[in-house]
Amino acid sequence: MEFRTTVKTGENRSWLHHSDNVVLLGSCFSDNIGAKMQGALINATINPMGTLYNPMSIAGSVQRLIKGEPIAGQTLFMQGGVWNSFDFHSRYSLPDKQATIDRMNQRIEMGHNALLQAQLLTVTLGTAMIYRLRSTGEVVANCHKVPQHEFARKMASVPEMVQELDTMLTALHTFNPKLHIIFTVSPIRHIADGLDTNSLSKASLRVAIHEAISRHREYCDYFPAYEIMLDDLRDYRFYASDMVHPSDVAVEYIWQAFQATYLDDRSALAVARCERIHKRLQHRPMSANHETVERFNNDTASVVRNLVKEYPYLANNPELQKALDRS
Repeated sequence: MEFRTTVKTGENRSWLHHSDNVVLLGSCFSDNIGAKMQGALINATINPMGTLYNPMSIAGSVQRLIKGEPIAGQTLFMQGGVWNSFDFHSRYSLPDKQATIDRMNQRIEMGHNALLQAQLLTVTLGTAMIYRLRSTGEVVANCHKVPQHEFARKMASVPEMVQELDTMLTALHTFNPKLHIIFTVSPIRHIADGLDTNSLSKASLRVAIHEAISRHREYCDYFPAYEIMLDDLRDYRFYASDMVHPSDVAVEYIWQAFQATYLDDRSALAVARCERIHKRLQHRPMSANHETVERFNNDTASVVRNLVKEYPYLANNPELQKALDRS
C-alpha cells in the first residue's frame, strides 16, 4: 500500500557532468540548488544580476548578458540612500554611483563569460506577476521599495510569456549552441498575492514553459521541482518556519532528484565525494593547540591533493586552493 505519490522524472538524461560549467538564473530556488552545486564543487554561477522572479525580467537579463550590454549611469536612481537599477537586485546597490556602475558591469561581464562557457543553464520562474514602471513602460526586475503607485501591476498572459521565452531560447542557442537548458517552476509560494493568485500564477508559468520547450525540445527540458514539493513532499514539515520556502530537508530531497535526473553515474560519485570534502573545508578546528590545527590543515591538504589528482579540472577551485595554502 502506498501512502504518498512520488513524482517520476523519467530516465536519466546525463546532461550534467561534474566538470561542467553551470549557470543558474531566476527565483531564489536557483540560489538553493546553486548552493548545492557549489557545495559539490561544481563550477556554478548563480544569478549574476541577482535574484529574479518573473519571465520577462529573466528573459531581459539573458539578452543583456548575451550582448554584454553594460549599465549606463543615467538608468540608475537613488532610493534608500543607495543607487539602484531596476534590472538588478538590491544586493548590488551602493551609496556611491560609480562604484555601483562598476560593480554591476563586473557582474554583467562575468555572467556573459559564464553563459558563453556553460554546458548547462537552469531557469527557475517564480511568478507571472509583473510590475511595469508607469513612466517608461518597462518591466522591472526589482521595485527597490519605490512607491507602488509608480508601477502598473498585472499578471502576464501565457502568450506574452511564451513569446519572451521563445525569443530567449533562440538567442541562447545561437550564442552557445552546446548549452542545455532546464526550466523549473519555483516551489516557493508568493502568498503576499493571495494563495488563489499564486496558484493561477504558477499554473500560467507551467503552461508557458510547456509551450516554449515544445519549440526547442532538442536542448530544453522541464524539471518538476514545484510538483515534487507540492505532491511528493506535501506536508508543512517540509517548509521553513515561514511556511513559504522549502526547508533544508526539502531542498536536499529535490537536489537528490535533480542529480538522479541529469547527473551521469561517474559524476554522481564525484559529487558525493566532493560534498564530503566541502564539509571538511567548512570545518574549523576548535582546539587552541597549534599542532592540532596544523595537523588538521595538513590532513585536509592531503585529501585535497588526492582529489585534484583524480579530478584535474578542480585544480583552480578557489576553496581547494585555500585549503592548500593553509597547509
